Amino acid sequence: MRWLRLGEILRAEKGVLIAFSGGCDSTLALHAAVHFLGRDRVIAVTAASASLAAEDRARAVRLAEMTGAAHRVVATDEMANPDYVANPSNRCFFCKDELFQKLFPIAAEKQWTVMDGFNLSDCDDYRPGTLAAKKWSVRHPLLEASLAKRDVRALSRWQRLPTWNIPASPCLSSRIPYGTAVTPRALRQIENAESMLRAKGFSIVRVRHFGDDAKIEVPKNKISDLAEELRQGNVISQFRALGFERIIIDSEGFRSGKLNDALKNRAATLS
Repeated sequence: MRWLRLGEILRAEKGVLIAFSGGCDSTLALHAAVHFLGRDRVIAVTAASASLAAEDRARAVRLAEMTGAAHRVVATDEMANPDYVANPSNRCFFCKDELFQKLFPIAAEKQWTVMDGFNLSDCDDYRPGTLAAKKWSVRHPLLEASLAKRDVRALSRWQRLPTWNIPASPCLSSRIPYGTAVTPRALRQIENAESMLRAKGFSIVRVRHFGDDAKIEVPKNKISDLAEELRQGNVISQFRALGFERIIIDSEGFRSGKLNDALKNRAATLS
């Protein structure tokens, strides 16, 4: 059973530091670490930066408390790195590099191993952050246990974790097209716009930031509901108050990682 294989991987460690976002994957990794090693041999660390939504940070704090693991929130400053702000296609590398640079001194004090929630399904997507993980020798216990996303959700449900069915919540910078600078103002616009839409019942939503334009993605079966909200005018006025001049509904519906399509199309053209 893959749960037991995950246990074998974790029990071989003196102790582990989990890079903890509070998402489905890192929550399972943290829960498993506490289960197999005991809370005294586990630390969860959450990076707090401009690209982390306040709701996500609060969720991470609650979930870490639920597992019983020691939890630290560490400030990271990828926004001070011009390579990150320029928003190249490998932006995530600079973010993860900054994160692991802050985590390793904490782990080194105890001679523990740094781990994250990377899983088998992540191998199918464009993930430049994995190069930073490789640089810092971060281990991926879920991947080593051959756990795909569906397995992570199934095990999370079996272990009665509240994160078993939560939507993915990548950083706010992922809503900004590559090549467009990441700014604190844009990140706050995105965060506030998505928070407002979630309050209206759209639990899965992305607000893609195209300068003065906001392109909203919701699941296809929610597009008509979103259109109705726009017709009523309240959403439009709130978006304009945030600084958006035009609101566009993505007729294709929500799809995680949609801004990576331009990279895939470019690669296909060059091949």
